[in-house]
Amino acid sequence: MVDRAPRISIGLPVFNGEQFLEQAINSILAQTLTDFELIISDNASTDRTSDICRDCQARDSRIRYHRNETNIGGGNNYNLTFRMSRGRYFSFAAHDDIYAPQFLEKCVEILDKDSSVVLSQSIITEIDERGNALQVVSSEKGAFRKPHERFRALAGMDHHCQDICGLIRSDILRKTHLLLNYTDSDRTLLAEISLYGRFQRVPEPLFYKRIHPKMSTMAFPDYRGRMAWYIPGIKERIVFPNWLQFFHYVRVIAKAPISAAEQFKCYAYMLRWLVLETHGLRMAGDIKRAIKKTVGIRPRQIG
Repeated sequence: MVDRAPRISIGLPVFNGEQFLEQAINSILAQTLTDFELIISDNASTDRTSDICRDCQARDSRIRYHRNETNIGGGNNYNLTFRMSRGRYFSFAAHDDIYAPQFLEKCVEILDKDSSVVLSQSIITEIDERGNALQVVSSEKGAFRKPHERFRALAGMDHHCQDICGLIRSDILRKTHLLLNYTDSDRTLLAEISLYGRFQRVPEPLFYKRIHPKMSTMAFPDYRGRMAWYIPGIKERIVFPNWLQFFHYVRVIAKAPISAAEQFKCYAYMLRWLVLETHGLRMAGDIKRAIKKTVGIRPRQIG
């Protein structure tokens, strides 16, 4: 028998996720649309993560479990789940989030119906560590008609990049740079995807984003400190996360399949991004901290 590729691939990267992992996996396995594979990539966890994954795999043949010998970094582990995937559509899943049973079914309906849509996501409910609802998030930043409008909205800092866990066309995702190793590269990836087509939201709250003290943005509240999630052991090294992001945006715009006029408008936004949206000050801060670190002065932490 030929091993037929599933319609959907779900990539679940995890590191020491025992607290919420089984609940997240069970919510995926309970989907009304059943033609999917769940790829779990364990980033050398030291808790019960491996046991939970193997137990779930023994119960459901749709699960493919992989374990890295060493921690390869959070972004690299996310990318690995996609590179292992075979489905026409792909979704990044987090070990602490929850899908409602109709999440995949409703998102697929949108992508099947309209080829101009490259990513579908539902209304999002943020929950706490006990599952209590905190707030509902419903943004249309990726729904603008023109590429530069979508890029400008998604490159802005006024959202939390939760659409990265929507359902994405795999052929589009393969054309991107995926996640690079710097803080906030998920924002850059969303902006890059938007240059290939529109986002559309399912008008129902079918995705639950868990907010809790152990999530990466809480565990590493400092923008530069979060580089350790991407590159383990980087804490004592000089890093330039804001510069990395700026030049990545430049490459993204240059590579995008959009008109010269649309590219010009995206580059124009990057000038605004530097001057009016304080990113230029952040880039200057990277240099200042690097100089202080080089001469042995302890840099002041930023929030």
